Amino acid sequence: MTFAGKVAWITGASSGIGAALARQWTARGGLTILSGRDIGRLDDVAQRLKTETLMLPFDVRDEATLAEATSAALSWKGGIDLAVANAGISQRSAAVETDMKVYREIIEVDLIAQIAFAQGLIGPMSERGSGALAFISSVAGKVGVPMRTAYSAAKFGLAGYADALRGELSQSGVAVHTIFPGSIRTDVSRNALTADGTARGKSDQAIDEGLDPDVAATQMLDAIAAGQREIIVAQGSELAMGESRRTPDALFDQVAAMVARGYMDKLKEG
Repeated sequence: MTFAGKVAWITGASSGIGAALARQWTARGGLTILSGRDIGRLDDVAQRLKTETLMLPFDVRDEATLAEATSAALSWKGGIDLAVANAGISQRSAAVETDMKVYREIIEVDLIAQIAFAQGLIGPMSERGSGALAFISSVAGKVGVPMRTAYSAAKFGLAGYADALRGELSQSGVAVHTIFPGSIRTDVSRNALTADGTARGKSDQAIDEGLDPDVAATQMLDAIAAGQREIIVAQGSELAMGESRRTPDALFDQVAAMVARGYMDKLKEG
């Protein structure tokens, strides 16, 4: 993938990884569509980019507004070259203490809403025969991490959706990338939900000592440009954990070959 003049639509773009991806994308000559709930923070990110941007603020759980935003995004420059499903919320609570409403909220935001975002784009991208989807999972979406049972469930699920979608789109010209970050220096831990659904309000040492967001975003975009399907962005033990569960490229190739041989058509025919 080249970047000059290409359009990236990034959700969760008001801070953290999303804002860093916007900075690094535009630094390479790309154009950005920024989405998030806080229009003020989105505007701050847009102003710092110092290039043409489109802001589409919405809550990812609002599917009606998402549909409107998708139409506006596709119309802006005639298509989306990279869609980054980045919006999400983490967790810091033991399963035995966690209210079910926390599971429902995290799975709704981190899984269902990200699927809805992609579902609105795969048709237009397939019709155009180009584009890429990038799903921000987590190392906790490769290895179950204590105090994050809801988060791990959602992030494992997102990776599963991406893997299946990659196979389905393998003959369409549309690429699917799954990104598994480790600890990145963002507010993810401060904003994480506790057992009763309230925000934690403080960070973790691992997060505070994590990768700089712009360094992480650079690694992500380099890997996308290189066509990597699974992208693990971490350091130390987190990198080792992620790599230990990496899916072999040969397996992705096997699934793509099944589709090329008509696997989906045969199932449709019954």
